[in-house]
Amino acid sequence: MKPFQLVPRTQQSLAAQLLVPVVSIILTLVAGSVMFMLLGKSPPAAFYAFFIEPLTTRYGIGEVLLKMGPLLLIAQGLAIGFRAQVWNIGAEGQLLLGAIVSGAIALQFETSDSAWLLPSMVVGGTLAGAAWAAIAAWLRTSFNANEILVTFMLSSVALQLLYYLVSGPLRDPMGMSFPQSAMFGDAALFEPLVSGTRVNTSLYLALAVTIVAWIFVQRSIPGYKLLVSGLAPQAARYAGFSENRAVWLGLLIGGAAAGMAGVGEVAGPLGLLQRNISPGYGFAAIIVAFLGGLHPIGILFAAFFMALIYVGGDMSLVSVGLPNASTTIFQGMLLVFYLACYLFVNYRLQRRSKKQLISASSGREGSTQ
Repeated sequence: MKPFQLVPRTQQSLAAQLLVPVVSIILTLVAGSVMFMLLGKSPPAAFYAFFIEPLTTRYGIGEVLLKMGPLLLIAQGLAIGFRAQVWNIGAEGQLLLGAIVSGAIALQFETSDSAWLLPSMVVGGTLAGAAWAAIAAWLRTSFNANEILVTFMLSSVALQLLYYLVSGPLRDPMGMSFPQSAMFGDAALFEPLVSGTRVNTSLYLALAVTIVAWIFVQRSIPGYKLLVSGLAPQAARYAGFSENRAVWLGLLIGGAAAGMAGVGEVAGPLGLLQRNISPGYGFAAIIVAFLGGLHPIGILFAAFFMALIYVGGDMSLVSVGLPNASTTIFQGMLLVFYLACYLFVNYRLQRRSKKQLISASSGREGSTQ
């Protein structure tokens, strides 16, 4: 019989909730130091490459902002669903669908210089991401299919669809058989935001969505209903809040945000469709959403931190000689420590009394006889 047990807290502490991301980051840095030493690398040099070096040049800052955009967009959309206990794990696939549809629009009207082309791509990609998420919403509400499994598997389907299109119908006929589309025209690309960097005006979309998400979560009735549905499902049902509506709304918003992020990738730094569009933004955004406490402002800072890890991980390959997997390991440790720390926001560890231990041991012995 275990000497300790987890006891639900009667009241959550705001200070504890605010401390969770801080403690998670500290534990990740400690565990990262151990990992670097085991790899024979200097922890101070590795941390400098991860968190300081990207911010020492204009290009490095631009790269951080470039990667912050899709992470921020996707995380804001996912967090709205997560608050309602709607678990969309397939943002990566929804991003790819947004990229595919917006890329097809750009290729179809490649000779157009019209100002409506890029807005049409944004709308088309956003709707495509929402439509891909709608498959999971329909299966959940109609057949009670688990949205975690459905959205995750749909990501693999989206990836295979992308492979097929860039190797066949959308492949550049002048591209020497490379699996990629033709380059998009200038009218289908976001404008550079800072000279000498790759960051572009798609970042404005992420910031605008952050403002809209804050208003939706803090000031709207549908946002309040979603929160109640997540915190107290029975009370929500008693109040007449529709569980199916919460599922549809949570998944559609998350899918739309991910689809918009896909547009930002192909109409931004890439400028074409290819097999590798996202380095895993859809999955990393899940960490960003939780690290930001599912709050729009917290997610803003968490997205910057995660983007810093992405860029710092790339720079550490050269400056420190760390393996390519170090970035993924960092992200994984951050999520694990966050979930472990957040457990103690809702529960406290309590030592069992001798009476409880004796009673439990007697009960176990009686059941085995």
